[in-house]
Amino acid sequence: MAFASFDAKRSGAPMSEINMVPLIDVMLVLLVIFIVTAPLLTQAVKLELPKASSQVNDLRPERIEFAIDAAGTLYWNGEAVTRAEAQRRFALEGRKPVQPEIHLRADQNVPYRHVAFALADASKAGLTKVGFISEPDAAR
Repeated sequence: MAFASFDAKRSGAPMSEINMVPLIDVMLVLLVIFIVTAPLLTQAVKLELPKASSQVNDLRPERIEFAIDAAGTLYWNGEAVTRAEAQRRFALEGRKPVQPEIHLRADQNVPYRHVAFALADASKAGLTKVGFISEPDAAR
């Protein structure tokens, strides 16, 4: 700390040290103000919060294997169905809260219109998760 000196040589020289006492006083006053006002700033609102369980919700979508053979016959999970029956089943699946995944397998020799009809029927029913299943290329 710098104090005044009775030395004539140094009496006019500026003080080279910072006086920390006023800084500490200000900091202590601010600390007291924050300690007093912090509890006043918190306002509690009484709420009835909903109860939730900690069990895991398994929402994995169901898989539907939809196949079209070379003759244009439709298969729903291995069971032969008509186009009207497939449309009805697509509509039922489209109403579910968790939409199933449609795995579409089509023979390479089937006319594309059968595949297009199946995609259109699924789309009309509101199903958006359609995947195409194919065989890997043996040449690679």
